[in-house]
This record gives sequence, structure tokens and C-alpha cells, in this order.
Amino acid sequence: MPRPQKLSSEAVHSALQQQPAWTLNGNTIERQFKAANFASAVGFINAVAVLADTNDHHPDILLFGWNKVKITLSTHDQGGLTELDFLLAAKIDALGFPQ
Repeated sequence: MPRPQKLSSEAVHSALQQQPAWTLNGNTIERQFKAANFASAVGFINAVAVLADTNDHHPDILLFGWNKVKITLSTHDQGGLTELDFLLAAKIDALGFPQ
């Protein structure tokens, strides 16, 4: 199956309206999460990893400050954002993990 094409600036801003917890940062969207503890943060990362593998779309994940997780989405082979990024963002949001 062919990879989706990079979205126009207008399409990115429209898609962001559906994902208000995510912010645009250059050619990426990102969101930070705060867990109750380290183990919970790592568990969240593992849940995101399963989603990412299932969707063949892999985010950048940063664990910092012992309980904070930053997820950055971009379609690297397209040099920016595609529908894959917003689909994965919605699935990550559906995990119901607190921000």
C-alpha cells in the first residue's frame, strides 16, 4: 500500500482542530503526558509502542523527569505530516492517559 502524501498547511491546521491536545511544532505534532509514577509512564510508552507497530507508524518518544512522556509524530519519509500522524494521535488519545 502506498504511503500517504504530506498534508498541505491548510489540511494540517484543519486536522489539528480535531486533535486539540496536540500542538504543531515545525513539521511535527507533539503532546506531553504526565504519569503518576515512573512505572505508569513506561507502561504508557509500551501501549503507544503496540499502537505504533500495529499501524506501521513509529513516533519519537521521550521519557523525562521520571514521569513525563513527550510523543512527537511526523511521517519521516514524507518530510512532514500525513494522515497517518493524525490517525495515530487519535488512537493515542483514545488510550485515555492523562495529560
